[in-house]
Amino acid sequence: MTDIHNLSAAELTNAYASGSLTPIDATKAALARMDAWETHVNAMYLIHREQALLDAGAATARWQSGKPLSAIDGVPVTIKENIKTRGDNAPIGTRANEHQPAPTTDSPAAARVRESGAVILGKTTMPDFGMLSSGVSSIHGITRNPWQLDRNTSGSSSGAAAAVVAGYGPLHLGTDIGGSVRLPATHGGFFALKPSGGRVPINPPFMGRVAGPMTRTVADAARLMNLVTGADYRDYTSLPAQQFDYVAAVDSAGPADLRGLKIGLIDAMGVGLVPHPEIVSATNNAAKALADAGAHVEPLRSFLTADMLENMNLFFEARSHNDYLALSPDQQGKVLPFIVEWCTWRAHAFTGRQVMAAYNKIIEMREAAVLACQPYDYVISPTSPILPYAAESCCPGDDPRNALPHIAFTVAYNMSEQPAASLNWRYSTDGLPIGVQIIGRRFDDVGVMRVARAMEQLRPAQRAWPEPPRA
Repeated sequence: MTDIHNLSAAELTNAYASGSLTPIDATKAALARMDAWETHVNAMYLIHREQALLDAGAATARWQSGKPLSAIDGVPVTIKENIKTRGDNAPIGTRANEHQPAPTTDSPAAARVRESGAVILGKTTMPDFGMLSSGVSSIHGITRNPWQLDRNTSGSSSGAAAAVVAGYGPLHLGTDIGGSVRLPATHGGFFALKPSGGRVPINPPFMGRVAGPMTRTVADAARLMNLVTGADYRDYTSLPAQQFDYVAAVDSAGPADLRGLKIGLIDAMGVGLVPHPEIVSATNNAAKALADAGAHVEPLRSFLTADMLENMNLFFEARSHNDYLALSPDQQGKVLPFIVEWCTWRAHAFTGRQVMAAYNKIIEMREAAVLACQPYDYVISPTSPILPYAAESCCPGDDPRNALPHIAFTVAYNMSEQPAASLNWRYSTDGLPIGVQIIGRRFDDVGVMRVARAMEQLRPAQRAWPEPPRA
């Protein structure tokens, strides 16, 4: 049998049902991968080794009695640090919050994963306050990319990204407010979905913030979506449950479903960082594969202006500056210096009028994204304009005063609340992953996943997942 850590959620549960494997076997395999990889990649904030094995034992008993709780009962899963789980301190990546009391309840997505019987292995790392798309944290340290250890995973779902690539089980949950599941997905070579706003309830809710699956396959993400979607009163934006089966919809998808679709292609945003030539080439290669499968693909001019992106940056700076000022002087001294510089260098002088103008530009961005995508069934683009950058860097270019030009392809869909996914397409000449982003109209999460599944079947051959360095 293939190494257990490489099995998908469906393969694991099929093995549980047949008796050829148990949840205990899968959990031990995932923990063994952590033992082999953690000193190199630093993906985990907390590892619940003993509790995971106890939970795996309970799941094993349920499968052996023919009474599993769900389609992912006994499947190993990791959860990002800021998705609160009862009893686990959630410092939001910063040492400034290290002494905050641990939550006493699970957040909505975590609660649904726990109720499903999945084995929660622990919590993954994130950068200070989840900002600047790095894997650098004052409390967690540096998270590294298993494909190349001197490179960044991007963020803020940095630990989750390393966990996917390293094989810490098949299921992982992250969060995304400007690209934080999709950017790690393109730099890690896996699939991630930023759902429609409100599709997966999150606590606390905030403009653009979502929780979403990060998995090696589209089918595994569908298994998570079946369980974590639906309304929760703690998220005032949460949407009612959709009356269909994500797994069935994805499992039945294939290249034939692409025939006749109208797809827009954005291969340059015109603002932010200029896309790397290999990324543009990969995106256009994906577009050609769609066209060859019968889709009608046409160029789509960028809807994003430099003013929109700059005011998005300004708003994030103002928001984080406000959070920083709420800290005590002792806490402020524990925040990473580049985060302090990023959120104070100009935000200390912002006026209410400037912040309100920035918010209005975000609304303008939201409207522009929706209007640009409306004529198309789906839109594709690069996920990120850049290949993975240095692991120790705070952001591409290492300049906190120009920290977010790399989010131009992703951030607008957080604000417009449209579903957007990243699927690995191929690799750079240096062997680094390159993802393609798939965007749909709001509420069409399942459609985005079906297109991603079809593209998964059309893409070039994928590389084997990396193995830990030899001792």
